[in-house]
Amino acid sequence: MTEDAIHRTVEAVWRMESAKLIAMLARMLRDVGEAEELAQDALVAALEQWRANGVPERPGAWLMTTARHRAFDRLRRRRVGERVGEQLAHHVEAHGDPGGDPAAALDEPIADDLLRLMFVACHPVLGTEARVALTLRLLGGLTTAEIARAFLTTEAAIAQRIVRAKRTLAEARVPFETPRTEELDARLASVLEVLYLIFNEGYAATSGPDWMRPALCEEALRLGRMLAELIPSEPEVHGLVALMELQASRAAARLGPGGEPVLLLEQDRARWDRLLIGRGLAALARAEARGEALGPYALQAAIAACHARAAVASDTDWARIAALYDALVQLAPSPVVELNRAVAVSMAFGAAEALGLVDALAGDPRLAGYHLLPAVRGELLQRLGRAGEARAEFERAAALTRNERERALLRGRATGCDGGD
Repeated sequence: MTEDAIHRTVEAVWRMESAKLIAMLARMLRDVGEAEELAQDALVAALEQWRANGVPERPGAWLMTTARHRAFDRLRRRRVGERVGEQLAHHVEAHGDPGGDPAAALDEPIADDLLRLMFVACHPVLGTEARVALTLRLLGGLTTAEIARAFLTTEAAIAQRIVRAKRTLAEARVPFETPRTEELDARLASVLEVLYLIFNEGYAATSGPDWMRPALCEEALRLGRMLAELIPSEPEVHGLVALMELQASRAAARLGPGGEPVLLLEQDRARWDRLLIGRGLAALARAEARGEALGPYALQAAIAACHARAAVASDTDWARIAALYDALVQLAPSPVVELNRAVAVSMAFGAAEALGLVDALAGDPRLAGYHLLPAVRGELLQRLGRAGEARAEFERAAALTRNERERALLRGRATGCDGGD
């Protein structure tokens, strides 16, 4: 095998196995920073030894066994008192000595470890940006450079963010464990928020030259599916997975030949991914089957399902979408949800009725600088024949957005407003 092929193989194995590896090491060492360090050591060892001896039959098991050996060595060196010695003895008793069959390393309770790692990486003690970066690093296996490219920042900024996050976790003595029952809802909400933020940044990039960043959508969806397997009893987990599956199903139709945005009502629905739609509807059914009132993510998934079930745009049940937004406003009130509700009202009951709803949001400081407020207002004004006002709104929206593709779209909408009122 060539040097380049070895590198590609190691990278592929790392992407598949790194989360399991770090999760197992974090359970042993009770320190996420140390766990990642030893996982990286195992990766370097793989590069050296696989180059010389070839790729083993079970590369994941090889990495796991190598990492466990190094973790045991570190625990032995760290043994400066009886407490640490007891920790090592307890681990050996519970999990056995690291020698023997390499495949045995894969028999550890990896699912539990992954769930614990997810809760640690998304711990509320960390800021939002830190939680996102750490999750992509520890659970996604992304390099610092890949995360930096995804969020259009420097490697140094991401590296510093990750280092600070791990230091904060250590200083706060965040335990490597699944939260207790009384803490579970709040901690799970933090995990879901991180996955939602990662997906949304991929689905509609806030800045930069690209309308979408599919790799982030794929990573959020992969982690969401993993979480649904780890906690199958939580309806909102299935709700979020349903939402991401259904939104991701439109990805191919959201971009024109030159990478320009294609809005929902103009998309070729034959290009929507039917497999992802089926998976999304099935996940939504699992959320609904719990018999509980739908949470915010499941409600958004139900809205996305209305679009997915419409063969053509004119078949969309906008009255149901407006009603679902009514429920969402009651459950998770925010001006952005109110704005989305106004769009649904405009499609179900007319632009004039919706314009009053949008105008009522104009003074909300939380929407100051939010480009979609003037964009929606411009759309409504255009439909009402008030072209001059619509043009001004589209131009204002274009000036506010930081995404180059969206800016071009909005400027085109402004140019398309022909004549005055």
